[in-house]
Amino acid sequence: MEAKAFRRMRIRAHLEMRMRMAAAVRSFFAERDFLEVETPIRIPAPAPEVHIDCVSASGAFLQASPELAMKELLASGFDRIFQLARCFRAGERGVKHLPEMTLLEWYVKEEDYRYMMEETEKLICYMAECEGMGGILVWQGKNVDLTPPFERLSVEEAFLRHGSLSMEAALEKGCFNDVMGLEIEPELGRTKPVFLHDYPASEASLARMKPENSALAERFELYICGVELCNAYTELVDAKEQAVRFREAAAERARLGKRAYPEAATFLEALGHMPPATGNALGFDRLVMLFSNAPDIDHATAVLPEEL
Repeated sequence: MEAKAFRRMRIRAHLEMRMRMAAAVRSFFAERDFLEVETPIRIPAPAPEVHIDCVSASGAFLQASPELAMKELLASGFDRIFQLARCFRAGERGVKHLPEMTLLEWYVKEEDYRYMMEETEKLICYMAECEGMGGILVWQGKNVDLTPPFERLSVEEAFLRHGSLSMEAALEKGCFNDVMGLEIEPELGRTKPVFLHDYPASEASLARMKPENSALAERFELYICGVELCNAYTELVDAKEQAVRFREAAAERARLGKRAYPEAATFLEALGHMPPATGNALGFDRLVMLFSNAPDIDHATAVLPEEL
């Protein structure tokens, strides 16, 4: 018991910053006339994403993200919404991963992923200003310049710059995610934040394809110090196409021997009424880890490692 109490006292400064950062998030969105919402944590059917496994909960599932529920709100007439949501993912544990985490997720109708990049940049700079960082983020001996604009780098360019093979070759060989995780991601955002954008269509199951190139999706992620902070895109609002993608993802999950999920029928029905929009899911725990100079994500939360 003494060891647990000592650890919690040791991370108190990180938790105090976490509290300030949550207040800064709410201030940022209040200034932009967003509505804070709380959608159910326990849901009847998650999106059948290949690489995300949900946690069962009494005949339903704990949300891996509030995405489907928040899009249903957009479909019913809401236009600018956000939440700090508790989310759950089975089998995710590491220095940057928690099975129970907090996502900052927000949506804006009638905008696209380019607009979302600009707003995400403004959010990061706003929070750094609230913490008096002077435009420099220091994490584990690395200094990152937060002065806007952040770098924009396409996935194709990132493979050419940092990968051992091209994006097309990695897709053909089935090693896209391995090259991304082992070779490319550690190099991103070393001295300045990087928006990695325009993912191949196969890596963006809920995003709109680029009108001028249907092989690429209007999706981006933000990296600082090699840490992926968010996943954002221009939303796909074609219910028929989304249903096809869900079936393809479900088939791939079956091929890999993963659990089947019920069809997200309520979401697909609502999607037919959803306006054009953009959305972002940002890992709040990871952002606290970076801002507080914590060595790992455990130090950004009050949860003890043995409790997870």
